[in-house]
Amino acid sequence: MQFLADIKQLAHPYHVVNLLMSLSFLTSRYVPGLCEVIFPAEQCGELTMWESEVLFFMLVIIMFRSRKSGSRNMVAYISVFNMYAKVCNGVLWFTADVVYGIIYVILVIIHFLVVGEPVYQGPEKVIYFQGKELDEELARDKHCLWYITFFTAWSPACSSLAPIFAKLSAEYTLDNLKFGKIDVGRYPEAAKHYHINDSTFSLQLPTISFFKEGKEVERRPSLNAQAKFQKFYFTEDNIKAAFDLNNVYAECQKILDAKKPKEDHAKSE
Repeated sequence: MQFLADIKQLAHPYHVVNLLMSLSFLTSRYVPGLCEVIFPAEQCGELTMWESEVLFFMLVIIMFRSRKSGSRNMVAYISVFNMYAKVCNGVLWFTADVVYGIIYVILVIIHFLVVGEPVYQGPEKVIYFQGKELDEELARDKHCLWYITFFTAWSPACSSLAPIFAKLSAEYTLDNLKFGKIDVGRYPEAAKHYHINDSTFSLQLPTISFFKEGKEVERRPSLNAQAKFQKFYFTEDNIKAAFDLNNVYAECQKILDAKKPKEDHAKSE
């Protein structure tokens, strides 16, 4: 059941600490006893007008990003919330006291370095490309079909897609049908070459492209008639349907089966 799987994933220390840090400023303002230690007594139990405006702006951004993202699970939504809430908390802590702001930033860095985000541990057959390696591979063997994910390490939507893409790679990889990924955050030249916007507010992260004979023939999300990117939910079923994965796999398997008797005959001679 997806809900229980999400709850189990959110119980990981990374997400628990992340959520605590995202709610740290509000908690410190409204929890009796804790507030008096950190703030003057007259500031406890209420927010200033400016602090309220910052929080409201944060909620607007989170709602916009969640609506535009291609994810439909609880972990992805909470990850988006945590990312922007920590930025907002940093601003609020620095406004309250520079020392508190510095301490908060140090804690965020320690959390990032010490408590890593949980990663998919199951089987996968994904090939990771660096720099121009993808271009070279597509030019080298044009008989191989490729499903390529363009991603960034900081994007919650990309993190949510990772286990789904890994499972698909383990299930569908053949000698002439392969799955790959490239981090366009680390290799911006790849983002530029394949027309991927890698900015924070990009609607193209993640992007899955299908390459046939060395050329891109399909991608999601894609542009509509108004030249705007259509929202695409990166679920396993949606990916299979959008890229006709089952039929592509069957065709590739048929090609391999046809080659096998010829290879066996050549070996016997």
